[in-house]
Order: sequence, then structure tokens, then C-alpha cells
Amino acid sequence: MAKSRHHFSSQDSPLSPTSSRSREWEGPSRWTEYLGLDGNSPITSRSSKNVGSDGQVPSSGGGSHKGLNLQWVVQLIEVAEGLMAKMYRLNQILDYPDPVGNNYSEAFWKAGVFPNHPRICVFLSKKFPDHFSKLQLERVDKAALDALRDSAEVHLQSLDPWVQLLLDLMAFREQALHLILDLSSTVITLLPHQNSLILHAFMDLFCSFVRVTLFSEKLPRKMMLQVYNLLHAVSRNERDCDFYHRLVHFIDSYDPPLKGLHEDLNFVSPRIGEVLEAVGPIIFLSTDTRKLRNEGFLSPYHPRYPDILTNSAHPMRAQDLANVTSYREWVLLGYLVCPDELLRVTSVDIALVVLKENLVLSLYRDESILLHEDYQLYVLPRISESKKMAKSGRTRQKEADLEYSVAKQVEKMIKEVHEQALLSCDAIHQERRILLKQEIGRMVLFFTDQPSLLAPNIQMVFSTLALAQYEVIWYFQHVGIASSKSKAARVVPVDVDPNDPTIGFLLDGMDHLCCLVRKYIAAIRGYALSYLSSCAGRIRFLLGTPGMVALDLDATLKSLFQQIVKHLENIPKPQGETISAITCDLSDFRKDWLSILMIVTSARSSINIRHLEKATVSTGKEGLLSEGNAAYNWSRCVDELEIQLSKHGSLRKLYFYHQHLAAVFRNTMFGPEGRPQHCCAWVGVASSFPECASPIVQEEVTKIGRDAVLYVESLIESIMGGLEGLINILDSEGGFSALEMQLLPEQAAFYLNNSSRVSMPLAKSPKGTVSFPLPGHESFPESNDSIKMLEAAMQRLTNLCSVLNDMEPICVLNHVFVLREYMRECILGNFRRRLLSALKIDNDLQRPSVLESLIRRHMSIVHLAEQHISMDLTQGTREILLSETFCGPVSSLHLFDKPAEQHTGSAAEVVCSWYIENIIKDISGAGILFTPLHECFKSTRPVGGYFAESVTDLRELQAFVRIFGGYGVDRLDRMMKEHMAALLNCIDTSLRSNREVLEAVAGSMHSGDRMEREACLKQIVDLETTIGFCIEAGQALAFDQLLAEASRSVLEESAPLICSLLAGVVKHIPEEVPEKKEIRRMRGVANSVGLAGDHDSEWVRSILEEVGGANDGSWSLLPYLFAMFMTSNIWNTTGFNVDTGGFNNNIHCLARCINAVIAGSEHVRLEREHQQRQLLSNGHVGESLDPDIRVSAEASIKSAMQLFVKFAAGIMLDSWNETNRSHLVAKLIFLDQLCDISPYLPRSSLEPHIPYAILRSIYSQYYANSLSMPLALLTASPRHSPTVALAHASPLTRQPRGDSTPQCSTTDSAYFKGSTSHSQEHLYDSEVGSVQSIEPKHQTLRSSGPLGYSSSRKVKLPEGSTSGGSGPSTLPRFAVSRSGPISYK
Repeated sequence: MAKSRHHFSSQDSPLSPTSSRSREWEGPSRWTEYLGLDGNSPITSRSSKNVGSDGQVPSSGGGSHKGLNLQWVVQLIEVAEGLMAKMYRLNQILDYPDPVGNNYSEAFWKAGVFPNHPRICVFLSKKFPDHFSKLQLERVDKAALDALRDSAEVHLQSLDPWVQLLLDLMAFREQALHLILDLSSTVITLLPHQNSLILHAFMDLFCSFVRVTLFSEKLPRKMMLQVYNLLHAVSRNERDCDFYHRLVHFIDSYDPPLKGLHEDLNFVSPRIGEVLEAVGPIIFLSTDTRKLRNEGFLSPYHPRYPDILTNSAHPMRAQDLANVTSYREWVLLGYLVCPDELLRVTSVDIALVVLKENLVLSLYRDESILLHEDYQLYVLPRISESKKMAKSGRTRQKEADLEYSVAKQVEKMIKEVHEQALLSCDAIHQERRILLKQEIGRMVLFFTDQPSLLAPNIQMVFSTLALAQYEVIWYFQHVGIASSKSKAARVVPVDVDPNDPTIGFLLDGMDHLCCLVRKYIAAIRGYALSYLSSCAGRIRFLLGTPGMVALDLDATLKSLFQQIVKHLENIPKPQGETISAITCDLSDFRKDWLSILMIVTSARSSINIRHLEKATVSTGKEGLLSEGNAAYNWSRCVDELEIQLSKHGSLRKLYFYHQHLAAVFRNTMFGPEGRPQHCCAWVGVASSFPECASPIVQEEVTKIGRDAVLYVESLIESIMGGLEGLINILDSEGGFSALEMQLLPEQAAFYLNNSSRVSMPLAKSPKGTVSFPLPGHESFPESNDSIKMLEAAMQRLTNLCSVLNDMEPICVLNHVFVLREYMRECILGNFRRRLLSALKIDNDLQRPSVLESLIRRHMSIVHLAEQHISMDLTQGTREILLSETFCGPVSSLHLFDKPAEQHTGSAAEVVCSWYIENIIKDISGAGILFTPLHECFKSTRPVGGYFAESVTDLRELQAFVRIFGGYGVDRLDRMMKEHMAALLNCIDTSLRSNREVLEAVAGSMHSGDRMEREACLKQIVDLETTIGFCIEAGQALAFDQLLAEASRSVLEESAPLICSLLAGVVKHIPEEVPEKKEIRRMRGVANSVGLAGDHDSEWVRSILEEVGGANDGSWSLLPYLFAMFMTSNIWNTTGFNVDTGGFNNNIHCLARCINAVIAGSEHVRLEREHQQRQLLSNGHVGESLDPDIRVSAEASIKSAMQLFVKFAAGIMLDSWNETNRSHLVAKLIFLDQLCDISPYLPRSSLEPHIPYAILRSIYSQYYANSLSMPLALLTASPRHSPTVALAHASPLTRQPRGDSTPQCSTTDSAYFKGSTSHSQEHLYDSEVGSVQSIEPKHQTLRSSGPLGYSSSRKVKLPEGSTSGGSGPSTLPRFAVSRSGPISYK
């Protein structure tokens, strides 16, 4: 602590009563921390904006003392900025305490500045200025006092820098007051039109001093000093710190601050009153929106002569309007601390205008005081006192009456203006914002079209920017701030509209104007250089006039004037396109001109400003000072244009309101009057936020930079959310969907059915019964609003995309934000989210055709946006579809490194899994049936939101292929292969577990031992489970074939040449064993698009080859296992359905499984045997197979199939008896369908076992009971199976195979007679019994055999009936048939 005491004592010495006056100018050593090591800090450039880049002047002649004063004016303004930055930081650390009301939060005590002993600290603050020794602190909190004594050194160190701040405030007060007194007493004139440069410097220092003093009230000064002195005394043997009593006096004299300010500034009050009266007309002009608009103060057009493009009507007024923000602050602060000046005749009007439009008075950044409360507390009593003095008649009666009248008027104004401001301030500023919005809009259009006129009107541009800057900052200062009667109330909500769209227009207009100035900065610099060159001649002429010669200037002034002319004459002449390359530093010219002003405005100078004006104004032209001031202003357009643009157009102060800024942006950006193109300005504001950081407080740079980045990210998130919202509005049921409304088939049928019922009351108008909109409804008059809404959304979307595409990158510190890239990611990310959300509807799969239409609709919106973006969004959407489909390891598809745990292809995975789980496995138990006639799956109840046929129809699968492409098809095919491999493994397990039994069964079948066979049949394990697995495998085969057909149709439509090429190649693929990898891959590709010969067997073959299946000798028993299926109980509930061409329990899928598994396993077995033979014969593995390999393979498959048919028919017919015969019909039809499905099983192979006459009789019976067959479908060809005949109902015609049975009916009869030992009567009895079992009484059975159908017999059956069912009585339950029986000749 010794170091701290020495530091304070050394700093305290110049502040002692004897030495403060003598050493008060030792500023550079005293204020080094606040001024910085160089003069080019941001604070320096901002504080010296009205005086120049450098306030120092040569100290010579009579102006030496004057120059020193102006230098200190600039530096003390910078010191004031640094002091307020420190106070602002301390206020943040202490969580904004309330020293007046002694209210302190919990964070205040935990901040580490003060000891965490609230009772003692608050007690000391309340008892200020009493010394702690008189307060008996032991009675307040003895434990806390003991703790303070123990840790006094630690607390002293924490308070040390902030007590130093109090010392700095005291020193600043003394030096600032001395400077203000010196300037006000020596400067001849402080009128804006005569001495504006020195006036601004003086008033800036005045306002800085007032702000620092008012801001200091927000610090706990009393507590700080009292606690520090207590700690100092405890650690220094009860001795007070050296500066204690002076600080007590300083704090007490400014408690409250305005009381001390009234006393300190009383001596400069008259000069302040003169200045405020002088700026009054400009303030009146700035508030008169009608005059500003009508007389064109902010318009590049001449108000009375529109043909004159350059507006020279009010050049000086336009320049003064750029300073009106400062003038308003002067008025508010000036009358607050110099209340006696309100008693001037014109002051009441000036004060009324400014007070009426403000509620708060900004001190520093976002810190402010409640304006009207302070006026009523501190100004009104002074005015009332003056009124009493005037009424007492201490002066002459006439002056007393006037003073009393003015005082009474001012008193009334202060009392009433508070309510007026609460009611009208927002309306006043809103009107002004509307004016600026219109004027800036016209100005941007004009200067964009006529950029050559920007330079002559640059001062008017600065004025417009300054007015807009003030209005924007005023708006955010008053959002969340309101006047309150309570002094303790810091912020109270105020009724300022947060949805005001003019803010966006102003930000956008200011951004455009600043961009125009920067774009044509070379032209502005060239114009300024030309003006300065011409100004040199005019100044030289004025210096040579008789009046100036007669003044007899001293050597110093003559030298300075000659330097001025020399500077102007040495300016480079801009020629051609070299303007942008010209570098010209005119800071020396501005220094010399300031030196002249300080000399001629001093009361101590023999030649003053009035002499110069009288000597030069008689020429009829501008006076010397007017020319010099104009040259000074234009010189700043040469080398300080960016500084001026930052001063008038920068909105960095909005950082302290960035939360309100973001909220207003969200409320207005996408509101009814918002404009998407404004978003660039809202985001661009953040570029200037880091400039708010003070070099005095180092941690502010990091904090403000981080907040600026977060602000930009927040706004970008909002912008992208709005962009996504616009896209989603168009991509909704009320958007483009309403314009392309199409009824689904079931909706159209429902609508037609209701329309046809004219007998019903509601049926007179189809609209009364249909709850969904009909096509064309968008053309109805009542839909105009929705169409306009769509047009507006489209317009906003295209505008926003265009603006974001053209927007320059936003730079915040080392962060660069490119809005185009954000927009691309937003559009593509939204596409991905919409895709994934559209996959499911009500927690179930969306129909692929509907999903395809949704994707096409969204893509149309993406294409609409893509027209205004210089990026390929279509390629991005394709990449998303690919990433949502592809799951493989192909490295070329990975555009960037992805984490190992990231899974792609989620969309395709969802769809494929749904098909596997709900269609193939039927885990929901919806009764999924494959209907061969319609080539789709059907269900007895909805699977999720749809029936199975709605998602498995060929058109739906084609939509699936178009959405997910070949990778999606491969994924679904791979998942089905995995499932099929599991089912084949189950078959393999069944073969292995039942091998011995099957061998015994095979022996008994070949030997004809029926008893042994039946005994063995009872020993087979899990026969019913195996049948279920095989049926499920058949469903997978059927679904994969449908998928292959859909793929082929899409390929033929999209790439017909590739399809035809593939079809031609497949025909010439050589048959080799083993097949080469390329040939196997080509065959697999052809099979995946349905171009291979036998899809099912090839698919099973590829699966067995992949998993290494059918590698056991038990697979040779496969036909016997399948033949055993005829003994299953599943046939007892099996019924044939004429309408679907299949069975009611999917047993027809078992036929597909039997054919595919036998054929595929035989191929695999044959290849494996050939490989083994080749390995045994000298290892020539690569030799081709015998030319007869294909014949031998087909023969092996046919042999196995015929073996199955033979034993299946034998088991089936052997099990037929009088008590159990209902299953026979289903088994007969099943075998017939197997012959139709299998290319290896001709009809003739079935004829020796089951004569076709029996099948013909069965089909005739079925179709006779089906009442829906049209005559047109009767065809003649007994060599086609009934399922083939049924297939003729579809538009696709199947060609008959060459190996079908003969057409002769006599041959059929012969085959029937020798085929089985069972009589015709038994067969027919079983058939008729099963048909008529639902009747009350069984009819007498006919013994004449099957029905004899001849070519003359015709059956006419009306549509609408069905036949089919389950259980023993199946035939009469089928009610609908789309094809009829075969007509035989």
C-alpha cells in the first residue's frame, strides 16, 4: 500500500491550493492515460471533428496564449471521453447502483470493489460528510468492522483505481472551468455564422464538462471516499488520506451535481445565452418539416426553379443543418445549467421546441437522465425565484414587468411541456422520419442518376445524414425509456411504436447515401480541389484590397495569411482520370487558418474579426473570414472525407441499443410495410460497432466485438428465418398448392357420386357435400386476397434474394459474413427439412406420388429464387437428394469430409424401412395381399393413412424411383435382399433340421409306401413356420419385381437409349461358370430394371451367391420339403379370389418362392459343382462351361420342379377324402399358378398328374359365380391358365409360352382318365361341396363329372359382384371380377 500512497501523494501535490493554479497546464503528464501515446486514436479524431485533426498551433505573437487554450480544449474533450468511459465501466461492474436512494443489488457487493459488508458501507454513505470517527461504527456492525481491519490492505488495493478516478474528476473540473472561463472572457464573438469553428470547440468542452459532472452522480462517490478513508486510517495508524478533505468538499459541492453546476457556470451564463439564441433559427428550421419540404432544404432540386439541377438556394442553411444535433444538445444542457438564460425573450420558444420532442437527456452512450424531472427539480425553482424578485420591484417598473412576464411564461412552459412531450414527441419524430424517408429516397435516386451533381451538394448530403442519424438514435434512446415522477426509477417502458417501418427506410437510405459518397469519392475530392484552387485567387484578391492594406497587419498575421495563400496555390490540379491517385494533406492549411482565427477573435489582439469583416465585405463579395471558413470546410472533403462521413453517417452508437435494434428489425422487416431490401442496412450497422470501444478500457474491445458478431448472427438468423418463411408460405396448401389443385381419384369419385344424387337436398350443389376445394376455386372473387398474398410473397422473395445476392460482405473485426452463402445454406437446408417432414404424414409414410408433387412444387420455388441468385441451387438440391438417398462408401460422392458417426440417406432409409416393415413383413397386421391381376399389394385395412394399393401401385413406385433415383432403388433392393437372405437362412435351417425325415420321405415317395410317408410327415419340425417364411419371401419377390418394372419404365422414359442398350447387351451375355465379375454385375443391373429373363430366380441366385447359401447337401431335398407344404393346415383357410387372381392368405406368393428358390439354388449348386470339377482337373478355373451347360441347368431345374409337382399332386390327392376335401380346390389352382409363373414348368408337366379338365371345371364354377365378367373379356385358349386369362383384363397383353399344353379337348380328357386313381365323382363332390357349403341344405351331388363347356356356351355376367373368401366355403364370397373365364372351342 506504500506504493499506492506514494502514487496519490505525487498526484495530489499539483492539486494543493498553492500549486494547482501554477501547474494546471501540465496536462500531457497528468492526462497521459486518457490522451494516449499518439494523437491518432479514435477518440482524438472524433473529439477534434469540428476543430481539425490537430489542435496545436504555433505559439507566436499575440495568439500564443490563445493557441495554447484551443489545444487544451481539444485535449480536455478527449479527457472527458476517457473519464466517462471509466465511469461507465465502473457502473457496469457495480450493476448500475442507485446512490441517491442507496439501493444496491447483490451483484454490487459481489463485484469485489467494495467490502461485502453492506451495513457499514451504506451507513458511511448516508452519514457523509461526517468523519467515520464520529459515527461509532462498532454499534452498527462490530463483526464487519473487525473483518475490515483484518483485510484492509486487500480492500484498499481494490478501491485504489476508482478513488484515483475521483481525483481525476476533481482535477478535470478545475482545469475545464478555467478553460471555459478563459475562452468566454477573451473570445470576441461566439456566433455560429462568424466564428463557428471556435464556437464548436468551446461548446463541446462546455457540454463535456456538464456531462462528466452529471454522470458522476451515478457513481457511489460518497461510499467510495468514506470506505477508502476508513481503510486507509485502519492501515495507517488512524491517519486520513492526504486528499480526503478536498474530495469531501468536491463531492459535497456537487451533491446534487446541478447545484454545483449552477454555481460554477454562473459566470459564463450570458455567453451561453447568446450562443443559444444564435442557434435558435436553425433549430426552428429543423423542426419545421413543411418548410424543409416546400423550400427544398434537403432536396438537390432548386425549390423555385426545378429545371436548375444544383440547389444553391440555401447553402449555408444546409451546412448549418448538419450541426443541428449539436445545437439541440447545447440547448438542453445550456438551459439546464444556466437557467437564468431562459428569461431572455426568445429563449422560451427555443427551449419549448427542444423540450417538447425529448424525454431523456443522453450523457454517455446509453446512459441518460430524465430530462423534464431535472428541469422541474432544478430549473423551475430558479425561475420561480426570479419571478418573485421581478414582482418585488427591485428594478425599474417597465423592466420588472417584462421580466415577470417572461418568468411567468417560462414557469408555465416548464410545468406543461412534460405532458406535451409525453403525448406528442413520438408523433413529432415520426413525422420527421417520414420526411427524411421521402427526401433520402429522392436523393438516392437523383444522385444515382446524376452522380456528377453529388460533389456540389455534398454539404446537403451531410446534413441529411446528420438529421437521419439523430432520428434513428433518438428512436432507440426512447424505446424502453420514459419519464417518471420518481427519481429512483431508471427505465420505465414508453409508448414508442416498435413496429415503425420508417427506421428500416432510414437505415437503408443512409447506407445508400454513404455508398454513393464512397463510390464517387474521387469526384468529390476533385470538386473540392477545384474549389480550393479558385478560392486561392479570391483570398489573394481580398488581401490586396485597400481596406486590408489600411489595417496594417502585424508580421504574424501577414505571415499566416501568406501561408494560407501558398497552401491553396500549391494544391495539385486534377486532370483527367488521375484524381483518385492524388494524395493531398491539407492539415497544415487548417492549422494556419485556426491560428488566424484564434488571433483575430481574441479580445487582446489589436486586429480582430470585426476589423477584417469591415475591411473586406465592402467589395460586394464574401468576406475574408467567410472565404477562409468555406475553404476550411472544403479542405476536409479532400483528406478527411471518411472522417466527416463517419461523423454524420455512422450509427456506431446503436451498439448500446443492439437488443432493441434486433427486436425492431424482427417486428418491421417482414411486416406489412417492411422491405426485404432493408436487411443489408440493418446488418451493415454492426461494422461500426467496434469503433465504440474506448482505448481506456481494454476489455471493451473484446466484449463489443463479440456482441457485434452475435448481433450479426442473430439478424442473419432472423433474415434466413424470414426467407424460409416466404418459401414455406409459397410451398403450402394456401400457396402454390392452391393454384395447382388436383383431386385425388377417390376425391373425384366422391364428388361425382354426390353430384349424381340430385334427389338429395344437399346434392343440388356439389359444394355443399364436398369439404375439399375444387380445381379452379382460386378464380373465384372471394379468393382475390389469397392470390394477392401470394403475389406479395413472391415479390418479397425475389427482392430479398436479389438484395442478399448483391450485398457486400459484412466485416466485423476478423469475422466476415457473406450473406449469399448464408442464403444458399438456408434454401438448401429448408429443402432438406421440408423433404424429411414431407416423408411422413400423421406419423406414417406419405404417398410417393404426393411426395414427388411436393418436391416439384418446392423446386419451382427454388427455381424462382435461383433466377435472382448467381448460384446453382438446383445442383444443391440434387446433392441433398443424393445425400438423403446414397448410403454407400463411394468416396467421389462425398464432397467434404464427414464425421464417421454421421449417417446419410436418412430419407431413403425411412421410406425403404417403411416398405419392408409394413408391406413385406406386415408388422401392423393390416392383411397385406399381393394381387397378381392388378400387380400391386392390397390390404384389408389402412396401413397408416392409406390402403396398401395406394403406396404399392406401379405409378407410386415409379414416383419413388424418380425421387430417389437408382441409389434409392439399390437401397430398397439391398434391404429386401437382407430380409430375403434371412428367410433363405430359415429355409436352410428347416432343411438341415428335417434332413433325415425328408430323406425318409423321399424314399417312401419313390417306393410308394404311403404308410411310411404319412408317419414321416408327422415328424417334420416347424412346417407351418417355414411356410410363413416362404410366403413372406414370395411377397418380397413380388415387390422386387414391381420395383424392377417401375425402374424400367422410368429408365425408358428418362434414358431410352441406355435402356435399349442394356436390353440388347443382356441378350448376348455369355453363359459361363463361374461368371466373371463384370458379367455378373451386368446381369444384376439388367435384373434390377426388369430386363433379365427370370427376375425371381436371378434375384434369389444373386442372394445365395452373396451369402454363400445352398452349400449343403440338404438343399437337394428342397422339392420334398416344398411338397410337404401340401399337408399344412393353411390350406383349410385358403380361398381363391377371382378379382385379384390370387388367394386370400397370399398362398400364391408361395408359388413364386418355390419357383425362385428351386431355380436359384440349382444354379448355385451347378456352379459350385463345376468349380469343384475344375479345381480337381489341373486347376483350370477360368475355362468356360460346356456349350450344353445352359441346357443342363434348365434340365436340372425342370427336373426338380417336376419332382415337386409330382409329389405335391400325389400328397394332395392322397389326402383328399369325404371328410376333408375343402382344401383340394385351392391346391389345384395353386399348382396351376405355379406352372403359369415358372418358365421351367410347362403346362404339360402338370397334365399327367392333374388333367386340365378338372381345372377348367373349377375355373368355370368360379366364374359362373362371379357376376361381373363382361362378354368382351371371353377369350379362347385352353393352353392359357386362368390367371393368364385374367391378366387379359389389363391393358398389358401377355404373350403365351410355347411350351403350353395342347388345345385339343379330347387330349385333355385322355390325360384326365389316366392321371389319377380317384374318380371324377369324388373330385366333383369335393368341388361342389366347397362351393355350396354356405347354403342351408346341401344339394344332391351330380355324378356326371365336371361341367362340359363347349364353344357354343356363352356366359354373360354383369359387373359389380364378387367371389372369393376364406375357409371351406370360398367360391360364393368373391363378388367382383374384371375378367371372365376362358372360352373353349
